[in-house]
Amino acid sequence: MTEELYLETERLVGRAPEESMAALVLDFYTRNRDFLEPYEPERAPEFYTLEEQSRLLRQARIDREEGRGYSFWLFRKGEPERAIGYIALNNIVRGAFQSCFLGCKMDGSEINKGYMTEAVKACAAFAFGTLGLHRIEGNIMPRNRRSLRVAEKCGFREEGLARAYLRIHGVWEDHIHMVRLADDPV
Repeated sequence: MTEELYLETERLVGRAPEESMAALVLDFYTRNRDFLEPYEPERAPEFYTLEEQSRLLRQARIDREEGRGYSFWLFRKGEPERAIGYIALNNIVRGAFQSCFLGCKMDGSEINKGYMTEAVKACAAFAFGTLGLHRIEGNIMPRNRRSLRVAEKCGFREEGLARAYLRIHGVWEDHIHMVRLADDPV
């Protein structure tokens, strides 16, 4: 699947990563460094360079071409010069599993406006429709109430607690395991 991919919602366009977006992506991470820090792995200084963002965008394209992952940088319609979020379907497993992991992040100045709910709904439709997946898994830290609420509004259900699941900002954090199946009601 190498054709140009995008997501569209009422207010957003999600563009598949391309290396030409490196400056836009670096701008997003630079603007949101402090906001995202409590929710993400520790970042080496080189993460905040054009070279590293170009490399990561190349890898995202390769993952898409090989069917391992599909990601989208989010922009308000009519504002293609400023990324306000990111959403991804990662670690796609086919065969009897037909599952993936959902990851997302939003610009700190754009939270609580419903953008991520729109994006998750569109991404789930893409996963279940275009990709034919059966299951989307999301793992969210219990203290991240906003993300838990988005998942719930988008039809995800809690399946339990994954103890010390991911190393976030230098600490092994518990995560609530949230899941949505293709035939779950929203």
